[in-house]
Amino acid sequence: MSNRATAKTQAERLVIGMSGASGAAYGIRLLEACHALGIESHLVMTGPAEMTIGYETSLKPKAVAAKADYHYGVDDIAAPISSGGFKTRGMIVAPCSVKAMSEIATGVCTTLLTRAADVCLKERRTLVLMVRETPLHLGHLRSMAALAEMGAIILPPVPAFYASPRTLEDIVDQTVGRALDLFGYDWPDVKRWGENIAKSRRKKSTS
Repeated sequence: MSNRATAKTQAERLVIGMSGASGAAYGIRLLEACHALGIESHLVMTGPAEMTIGYETSLKPKAVAAKADYHYGVDDIAAPISSGGFKTRGMIVAPCSVKAMSEIATGVCTTLLTRAADVCLKERRTLVLMVRETPLHLGHLRSMAALAEMGAIILPPVPAFYASPRTLEDIVDQTVGRALDLFGYDWPDVKRWGENIAKSRRKKSTS
């Protein structure tokens, strides 16, 4: 475990999980957003997540871990985030692989990432799963339905084209910001529908 000195309160703790699905940029940007907002971040990455970071970015896993206030090994089941007694606002898994999703759905947790997610469910804390898979077969959908029934929020990283994204970074930022919305955090990089009145107003029909 490593850490940076911080004076943040317990109410501002957020657990960030990164699993082996494509979309490492979401987890990385989420850590950066937490830092900007003053949210104490607790990171756990799986081995496949570290591989994906190498495939999809120019960063090393250690550089990503350094963006978190605290980070833990994926097999560190004694880590604070494995216990419901350790207070957090909740957890975001970004990206969330089908394997991680399936473990969380069944409660058969083999890593610290899925254990931390299970803790959020049992403690009735917000759990957001940024599931990165398509197309979805019936087994995937049933797992998602089971998780929704248990209280998890399924948030696939779907682009919001109404925000007029110009770059991949714009698309990532929009999804990260919407995920943070679910915890009550307002990240200024989010473009919200309706705030630009002229753009959101429909033209009157002539028919």
